[in-house]
Amino acid sequence: MKRFRFLLVAVITILSLGTSDAQVLDPTFPDQLYLKENTRTRRPIPYTYLREADVMWSKRVWRTIDLREKFNHPLYYPETRIQDRRSLFDVLKDALMAGSITAFDNPAMDDEFKVRMSKTAIEGLFVQWDSTNQVEDPNNPGTYILAPIKTELTTNNVKAYWMKEDWFFDKQRSVMDVRILGLCPMKEKQDPSTGEVVGYQPLFWVYFPQCRPVFAQAEVYNMKTDAERRSLDDIFWKRMFQSYVHKETNVYDRNIQSYYTGLDALLESERIKNDIFVMEHDLWHF
Repeated sequence: MKRFRFLLVAVITILSLGTSDAQVLDPTFPDQLYLKENTRTRRPIPYTYLREADVMWSKRVWRTIDLREKFNHPLYYPETRIQDRRSLFDVLKDALMAGSITAFDNPAMDDEFKVRMSKTAIEGLFVQWDSTNQVEDPNNPGTYILAPIKTELTTNNVKAYWMKEDWFFDKQRSVMDVRILGLCPMKEKQDPSTGEVVGYQPLFWVYFPQCRPVFAQAEVYNMKTDAERRSLDDIFWKRMFQSYVHKETNVYDRNIQSYYTGLDALLESERIKNDIFVMEHDLWHF
């Protein structure tokens, strides 16, 4: 009887393998070996519930993420979007145009997410037209006509980000934790006469918790294996980026560059980061 059952199972297995259909892939991604479902259905890890009574210490800091640093390249590349990957700026741009996240204006003066940008203002920020350009009319030599030039804001123009975050100690869990509040892309400013980069211009602020569902479904390159890629949300959740502090909460509401320059500003930034580390270390020092 057992031998008969074994033969029956073997025959059914062979028949099912012989009559099974070929694997059906997604026709919109023909270059993929298999259907990728993990990234498309991913959700951000929810924050742990936090009570005001449990926060025994907190510090708000503002950081600058320089995308020219090698460790931050996964946030900058690819410069031109491909099927399975986009840069951080392209992810933000697509989400803003689709209306899934909101942009906030006055980035240089207001990072409290008060002034919402309209769809028209966002489109005018990403695509600009120069209507003063003149070219010679091919039908009437010697006469000139207006030929507007289209300038599009791309990943190549954004080389840094501002990041606003809160560090706090949760006595309920006995951990030092951090919550990112906002991101602000920084556009390169060029000297019109020489074309040299002379600084950065903030574009807009986005509320980071609102961006997390979008970031969770955006793949980031993994140098170890393409089968297990991280998402943008993983990059920020696991602090897989390099940055420096350019401001902390203070009575004057000023940034470091307003009272220190050069090496002194860098040392002040390291002092702020070290204060946070020492605060956590002293809590467990016996």
